[in-house]
Amino acid sequence: MQPVQETGGPGDEVVVLDGLTKRYGSRTVVDDLSLTVRRGEVYGFLGPNGAGKTTTLRALLGLIRPTSGTATVLGRPAGSSAVRVGALIEGPGFYPYLSGRDNLRVLARYAGAPPGRVDLVLGTVALTDRAGDRYSTYSLGMKQRLGVAAALLKDPELVILDEPTNGLDPAGITDMRALLRRLSGEGCTVVLSSHLLGEVEQVCDRVAVVSVGRLVVESSVGELLGLRRLVVEADPIEEAAAITAGLLGADRVAVEDGALVVQAGPEDTARINRALVLADVDVTGLRQEAQTLEEVFLQMTGSELESAVR
Repeated sequence: MQPVQETGGPGDEVVVLDGLTKRYGSRTVVDDLSLTVRRGEVYGFLGPNGAGKTTTLRALLGLIRPTSGTATVLGRPAGSSAVRVGALIEGPGFYPYLSGRDNLRVLARYAGAPPGRVDLVLGTVALTDRAGDRYSTYSLGMKQRLGVAAALLKDPELVILDEPTNGLDPAGITDMRALLRRLSGEGCTVVLSSHLLGEVEQVCDRVAVVSVGRLVVESSVGELLGLRRLVVEADPIEEAAAITAGLLGADRVAVEDGALVVQAGPEDTARINRALVLADVDVTGLRQEAQTLEEVFLQMTGSELESAVR
């Protein structure tokens, strides 16, 4: 895993979501979501299918209006033309009969980007050799890279990428990882929506995990991996679960096979044991088990995500 970089501090927020909620009729897709993305970091936005990730990114770009709450970019309302934002959401869409280069030229004219940016971003995503070919002849991975190139046309301060490694082979994924770290190193902030846990572990500074539209946790990847699966055998187990949930939050506590299973840091074990004993709960067993990143997500979201450590 890459070491967490020293990115923006207090007062240096690029993205701020505050109580963001989006409903479609009686269905709540995003539910009171609050998070902060700092300048210069690669921020992972993770969750199972249907978690509300793409809806949140659309709200962040000003493509949809939230039902309530706010989304700001560099202190301005989402969608403001005063900030440079590049995005690839759900998948690229280009004219199939134009070449990759000509597609970008069309977008550059529309966006007011300098013409010289076209060949620069083609080189950035390693498409120079195929830039003159029709888009319809591109592989899925090449189409994805052209979409990232389009997101970079305006030399953005913030880049939002929805599953950018979709369709890429292992070499392409490695190149994309290097590109994201280079963008971050040059001061660009990247928000990366993904379900590939191995890629997140290697490239992201911090992550937000969402499930059914709600924030489960916002943390560095290192802190998430520092959590342990603490198995507590206690009687009565229902009271033990209630006490532990009061200490750490209900999202970190579950009952499995008659035992209490807790997402716990090293300092939490003694706190839990002390609280249970003081409440006259009989503690008959305590053991910690190390977890993979996938296991942490499974515990937090109750849904499977794809683990692709390479």
